[in-house]
Order: sequence, then C-alpha cells, then structure tokens
Amino acid sequence: MNVFIGLDVSLASTAICVLGPQGIIVEELQAESEPEALVRAIVALPYSIDTIGLEAGPLSQWLSKGMEEAGFDVVMMETRLVKAALKAMPIKTDRRDAQGIARLLQLGWYKPVHRKSVSSQEIRALLTARKSVQQAIINLELSMRGVLRNFGLKLGHVTRIRYEARVRELVEQNEILSASTEALLRARAQLRAELAELDAAIADLAKQDDVCRLMMTMPGVGRIVALTVKSAIDDPTRFVRSKDVGPWVGLTPRRTQSGEMDIVGQITRAGDRALRTALYQAAMILMHRGSPNWLQAWALRVAHRRGSKRALIALARRIGVVLHRMWRDGTPFRYAQSSPATV
Repeated sequence: MNVFIGLDVSLASTAICVLGPQGIIVEELQAESEPEALVRAIVALPYSIDTIGLEAGPLSQWLSKGMEEAGFDVVMMETRLVKAALKAMPIKTDRRDAQGIARLLQLGWYKPVHRKSVSSQEIRALLTARKSVQQAIINLELSMRGVLRNFGLKLGHVTRIRYEARVRELVEQNEILSASTEALLRARAQLRAELAELDAAIADLAKQDDVCRLMMTMPGVGRIVALTVKSAIDDPTRFVRSKDVGPWVGLTPRRTQSGEMDIVGQITRAGDRALRTALYQAAMILMHRGSPNWLQAWALRVAHRRGSKRALIALARRIGVVLHRMWRDGTPFRYAQSSPATV
C-alpha cells in the first residue's frame, strides 16, 4: 500500500501522519526532530512510501536533507499556502497539522520550495550576522540619543567618525552621564570592530566568487547585493524564465479580481525579504548615482510616466531579472542595449 506522510515539525518533536488511499489515516506517531530519529520511525512503517511532506521552516532544510540521503522522496511545502489551508481547521494541534500536511501532499495542493545548498546557507548566515551586528550598532546609537535628549543634550547631525567625540563633549560636565555613555561607547566600538571583520570576510568571499564578480559589473550592485542574490536564488536553472524571478521575490503587484471588481494593489511581498530589500537598494543607487546605462534610462522613462516610487519597484524587479540572465548566460552587464528595452 502506497502512503503519503505529513510531518509537523517543532523544535523538540515532530508529529507524523501516515495517509493511505482514499485519504484514510493508517497511522499516527511522534519522533524527535532529528534526521536519524525520523528516518528510524519511517523505515519501521510496513508501507510503501510515496512522498514525505513538511512545511518549509528553520529545521526543514536540515531534516529534509537527512531524509533524502536515506533514500526518501521529500517535499518542502511553501509556508503561505500550507498556513492558509490549515487555518480552516477549527482545532489546531500538531497532530491535526500533520494530518492537514499529509492531505495537501496527497491532493497535490502545494507549492514545492527549493532546498538551498550548504554553501548558500553559509553565505546567508554570514549576511545575517552582519545585519544583526549592524542593527545592534544602530540601536545603541539611538539609545544614546534618547538618554541625552532627556537632559536637553542634542547630538544633532554627526558623522560616524565624530560620533564618540561629540557624545563625550556633551557629557563631560556630568559624571554620571559620562559613566553611562562610556559603557555604551565601548560596546559600540567593539561592535564596529566586529562589523569591520565581517565586512572584510564578505569582501573576500565576493572577490573569490565568479558569479558575484559577474553580477558586480552592473552599476549599483556591490558585494552585499551580489552575495544576497546568489544565496537566495542558489541554482539559476530552477527558473525556466528570468522573468519568473520578479513574482518569486514578491516585487509584482497584488491583484484581487471578482466579477466586476478588479483591484491592482501594492506588491505581494512574497518570498525572500532580504533579497527584495537588496534589489530595492541596488535600484536606488542605479537610478540616482549609477553610471549612465540603458537600464537607468528605462527606469527614468517609467518614472516620468508613473512616478518615482513605481519606477524604483519596477527597476528592482528588472535588476533581479537581468542579474539572473547574466548568471545563466555568463555575460557581464552591457551599458548599451542593441534592441530597445520593453517595460
């Protein structure tokens, strides 16, 4: 008997639902959220396993890799679709979620998610660490501004280099304030040193990577954007057309149509938030500070017709498309285009 298996993964344990023909639940069990434990539990089942499905999440890549190496066909399912389907159940438990995932798998009503390679996950970990340290520095600086503002001491506009000197200048007459701000300044200095080390590691990684060097031939695309695009897409061949990158990253307009109602709204924001942010930042630089090129000229024409906000979104979407095509073809960015660009 061929069965479908749905897994509802939590940090400590995983609920397992085995679904037979006609949607009959033939077995339910639990196992530790470890690849070896899941493989042992599934191998012990006296059935022919068709497919194993689990919702994409923090542990899913690791668990699915372990089960695939054991010879099982494993599918990671897109989170939004799974949540929308499971939301219809009046009672939500791990056991019922595993049942719902198994039924979605059997019906084929799911969207598979690509499992990233180990190298892509490592790049993403490095970029995430940099973002966390950078955000911690910003939070410290904002905290200092807030503390000083309570005493009428205003930092005002100050450069990164002049920041410490300006803070010390404001608190030099107050011993208690000086002690509190010195602690924050020491923490800020340490975080800035860590950020510099991470930036150096990222620069070396981008310099040694052929794909990143190729992407950085486009104006506005630096090492952070290039590494973000590479780690997010991972395998360029999984997109049949380069134009599929735009909807996948959530940079296409949301549309709601029913009868005579047809509303085109803001972008869907589906997909990788870090990639969407990186493409938008690249669009800002390319449109306002980049060297003159056909892509910038196209964006300026769109801005003239539709406004700068829509033009930036359209440019971010098109940058993703062009970068994917450059990656697929192995060709650097061309500043001039032989044929006219189409919107």
